[in-house]
Amino acid sequence: MNTVSLQSASILPAHLAGEMRSNHAGETGAVWIYKGVLAISRDAEIRAFAEHHLATEETHLGFFEDWLRSRQKSLLLPLWRLSGFVLGAVSALGGGNWVYASIEAVETFVVKHYESQFAALEAYGDAALTAAIHQFCNDEADHRDEAGGEAYGQSSLLKAWCWVVGFGSEQAVKIARRI
Repeated sequence: MNTVSLQSASILPAHLAGEMRSNHAGETGAVWIYKGVLAISRDAEIRAFAEHHLATEETHLGFFEDWLRSRQKSLLLPLWRLSGFVLGAVSALGGGNWVYASIEAVETFVVKHYESQFAALEAYGDAALTAAIHQFCNDEADHRDEAGGEAYGQSSLLKAWCWVVGFGSEQAVKIARRI
């Protein structure tokens, strides 16, 4: 993603600064989810799925890493890395169905989170930033859709896990917006 045409991140209004901090934290967690999957899974299909998605998430993270100043990033990045890794590793321990269901749960939340920013981004008027967030949202929707369908027929335990994943994602965003 070309950050040259972006306005400086230092002039973001407070609301959008919090959203971009949470986006950066979320993309950090996403990278580490796939690292957790890859650390545990030996299934070639799951590994290929994780490697493909990891590359996309690293691109998203790189955008925020390059654009945001260090003081604009979450102070809890070590927690977001650990949380992501644990989510990915636990999912991989459960096998392919757990990985796909977990990714579908995370990405369902992430798409809604990005979509909730569209109006504020349009009002802010930075076309490059708006285009980047729209692209990231589309990428996450693709990840959700690639994982979806595999998760049908979930056990009660897996359904509970997916609820925890969605709830945890929501709480993480609330925290990352501020810290």
